[in-house]
Amino acid sequence: MGYSSILDWIVYNNPLDNTHYPFGDVYNLPYDIGYKLSEVLLGLLAWLINLIVPGNCVSEFLVDDGMMNGLTLVMMAVVIFAIGFVINLTMIWEERKILGRVMDRRATKIGPLGYFQCLADGLKTFMKENIAPKAIDKKIYWWGLSLVIGTSVLLACMVPLSERWFIVDYKVGLLILFGIFALAPFLILCAGWSQNNKYSLIGGMRAAELMISYEVPMLIILASTCLLAGSYGINDIISFQNDHMWFIVPEIVGFFVFFICAIAESERVPFDLSEAEAELVEGWQTEYAGMKWGLIMLGDYFRGYVACAFIVILFLGGWAIPTFPTDWWGAEIMFVLKVCFVFAFFAIARGAMPRVRTDQIVNLGWKVLMPLAVVNLAIVVAIKMVGWM
Repeated sequence: MGYSSILDWIVYNNPLDNTHYPFGDVYNLPYDIGYKLSEVLLGLLAWLINLIVPGNCVSEFLVDDGMMNGLTLVMMAVVIFAIGFVINLTMIWEERKILGRVMDRRATKIGPLGYFQCLADGLKTFMKENIAPKAIDKKIYWWGLSLVIGTSVLLACMVPLSERWFIVDYKVGLLILFGIFALAPFLILCAGWSQNNKYSLIGGMRAAELMISYEVPMLIILASTCLLAGSYGINDIISFQNDHMWFIVPEIVGFFVFFICAIAESERVPFDLSEAEAELVEGWQTEYAGMKWGLIMLGDYFRGYVACAFIVILFLGGWAIPTFPTDWWGAEIMFVLKVCFVFAFFAIARGAMPRVRTDQIVNLGWKVLMPLAVVNLAIVVAIKMVGWM
């Protein structure tokens, strides 16, 4: 049927009343935002076509459920990426402010409080010459870069901001996120090897070494937390903490181990051995210039955001806090504030600590963090056996 105005179409279709709403009784805010935007765009387009050519079949096709859901998924992805991108820019601005005070270098003045400095830097990298060596393995060179950046962005978009802000409510959500998170060192190793540069290869090998040393204790802490909550689902873990207490209390040892491992897995100072610009020029990124280097840096901050989100979800109660309203945007705002709070300590560690040597990073991972992770697991098992939680 045709519609005399866009308002008629919007009134006719309400996404929460339709049977094609894909999440059942669970309200999904990104989907709802995307659906409403799809209503406006397709409804306006159908109305204009029907106004120009009355009685056509195109306008009916545009407002079909399949067309609407397809555009909704696209709009949902755009909305989620936009929110994640803004969070990422905020974290970059936060780190600039903290490091500026640590180093007494307060020079970011573009925009309010220097917030747009990172946008200016990003624009600068896109304007630089895009150079690639001739002797590279082109397929791995480009695919490795694309997958490193793509998996980082995908992870940031998959992190739920609240019970209503998610892509899909996975029952094993943490395992999926951690599995994708662990792919980056392998991809970095391949990207470093493809550049036909010994410094890039050393940087890729260091990334693999970093992964082996720190992902094992990180996974043990993850298993301990899931054992304490009785679920791998993110919503279940956060709900359990709200009903009892934040896991940072019974797992204080695991919290510090996971915090150190999260910094290492994000390849941030003092664990940036795979880059190490003072030793390897720029490590595995040496032959990536211009916008490719800028996108790599953006992907690194996305991984830092995901690492902080892991800490907030596993130990700090996720998006909930006692007496804080979680209706409307309260839960999402609280989650972002917690993530930025954790990231502030990442920035402080970058400004206050020197880089760890290769032998030190291996010894710290296997001889210190691994035993502490096992101790944390034993504490969790004892808590479950006693029935304290």
